[in-house]
Amino acid sequence: MSPVSSSMQPAEAAPPSIRTRVLLATVVAATAAATPTRGESPYAVEVRAFVPGSGGASGYDRPESALGMPTRTTGGTLFTEAVTMFQPAWLPEEIVSLGIGGSIELAFDHEVRDDPRNPFGIDLLVFGNAFCTDLDYPAGLCGGLYEEGGRIEVSLDGVDWRIVPSIAADGAFPTLGWMDATSYADAAGLEPTDFTRPVDPRLGEGSVTGLSFVEMVAGYDGSGGGAGIDLATVDLPAIRYVRISNVGVNSTPEIDAIADVAPLPASPDVNGDGRIDGGDIGMVLARWGTADLVADLDGDGLVGGGDLGLVLAAWPG
Repeated sequence: MSPVSSSMQPAEAAPPSIRTRVLLATVVAATAAATPTRGESPYAVEVRAFVPGSGGASGYDRPESALGMPTRTTGGTLFTEAVTMFQPAWLPEEIVSLGIGGSIELAFDHEVRDDPRNPFGIDLLVFGNAFCTDLDYPAGLCGGLYEEGGRIEVSLDGVDWRIVPSIAADGAFPTLGWMDATSYADAAGLEPTDFTRPVDPRLGEGSVTGLSFVEMVAGYDGSGGGAGIDLATVDLPAIRYVRISNVGVNSTPEIDAIADVAPLPASPDVNGDGRIDGGDIGMVLARWGTADLVADLDGDGLVGGGDLGLVLAAWPG
C-alpha cells in the first residue's frame, strides 16, 4: 500500500483569523452584561440574624466574626499561632460563640449551587474551631476531636429551611491555615490552604482520630478543612442562607466562617476531541443559554459569553 499523501494528512487546527477573533470578541462583549456572575465573595457577607444563647464564652458574642474568610493565623501579634488541627482560632474577632439555645443566620452575595463538578460533590463548607487532642505532643497525633456540634440549616429564599442531616457545624474537619506549618507553629506559613476546597470525606473514614499531623496535612491535599455539605442531601438546587443553631445543652459551638466550594476547572476542549478549535466554539454556541455542565466553563450556571471567551483564550496559536 502506498503511503498516504500529504494532502490527505489531517491538518492541525488553525487558529481563528483576526476577523473571526474580532467577531467572536464582539459577541462575548455583547453578552457579558447579561451573564450572571458567581459573586464577589465565596464567604458570608451578611449577618441576617443573631440570637446569643446562654453560657456562651464571655466576649465572644460578635456575630460579624463569622463573616469573610476563615482564620489562618490566630493569637494576634503577641501570641501568634498558625491555625492547625491542634491549635484553632480563638480570638473574639475570629469566632462567635452561640451559647445554649443560640443561633446565627448568615448570607452569601450569590446562590451556592448543588454543583456535581465540585470536589467529592460537596457544595458548602462550615468552619468552627474544633481541634484534635494530642497523644504525641509536639509532633501531633490526633487522640480525638474536641467538637461542640451545632445544627446546620440552609435555605434559598430565607423562608423554606432544610436541616442538614448528620453534619455538625463545629466538628470535622478542623481548620488548617497553612500547608507548610508545623502542628504548633508560632508564625504564619508561606503556602496557604484553599478554604473553598473540601477535604476528601473518606479521610480517616470521616474522622481524623488516630492520624498524625503529617498524615492529616497530606490527606487534606491543599484544603483548609471545614464540615462539608452536599446540597443534594437537602433536595435543594441552590441556597443563599445558612443558619447554625445550638440545640444541645452541654456545649457551646463556635463558628468561624462558611464558604462556597469552588468547582473543579472545566476543560475548554468542550467536545473532548483533544484539540481546542472551531468544534468547541460550535458546541458552546449550540448550548448557548442553557445550564449545560460541559459547556459552562466558567461555572456561572449558564452557557454564554464568558465560556466562549475561555475557549478563545485557550486556542493555540
